Amino acid sequence: MKKFAKLTLVAATLSASLMASQSALAEVSANIGATSNYLWRGVSQSSDSASVSGGLDYAAESGFYAGTWVGSLGDGAGAETDFYLGFGGESGSFAYDVGYIYYAYTDLDDSDFGEVYFNGSVGNFGFGVAYTVNSQVDDGSAFDSGDIYASISYGGIALGNEFELGLTAGSYMFDADGEGGDYDYSHVQIDIAKGDFTFSVSKAQDEGIADGDLKFVASWSTSF
Repeated sequence: MKKFAKLTLVAATLSASLMASQSALAEVSANIGATSNYLWRGVSQSSDSASVSGGLDYAAESGFYAGTWVGSLGDGAGAETDFYLGFGGESGSFAYDVGYIYYAYTDLDDSDFGEVYFNGSVGNFGFGVAYTVNSQVDDGSAFDSGDIYASISYGGIALGNEFELGLTAGSYMFDADGEGGDYDYSHVQIDIAKGDFTFSVSKAQDEGIADGDLKFVASWSTSF
């Protein structure tokens, strides 16, 4: 999920799929999902329209994982296909996940890019950082190499009746400046989940590549 040089899961969905912990045996799993608006880091990648997705993941006993994910984009922009691999594990109450992800776009020329990322968590508190290391985007544009995205989150807050609340805040710091100002922006998101369903409220700064509109999103995803 790209409306500028990089329109990119349902906020927490991609992060959750990448946070692979050690399992007793190596396994292959698949996932499918649908959302009323594909948000990625606080910005719609589907032009504020519905999106469907699916993915395939491999996780080894050692903590190594690899996978791919495909999601539809809006306004005839085709699809986004992500390829990723990494290593996740735990040390006491601290869980970590480090890896590389490549974002490829079928109908958007010169838009593909790749990031290295690190995610960590202690209990319900999570944090992460991603750094763009390679890009097909023109120099001086957003989503070129050198961009940094950082986030913090707190999840698993029980609301009763099996509902859970999650909170996320993130900041995108771009290496390049846009015309008339920076591309940089920050965003916050609230997620209320029960089972396979999630309702999200997201708000980004009305700056850079974010439109600043308050967004309400309903999503469903499952794995098997």
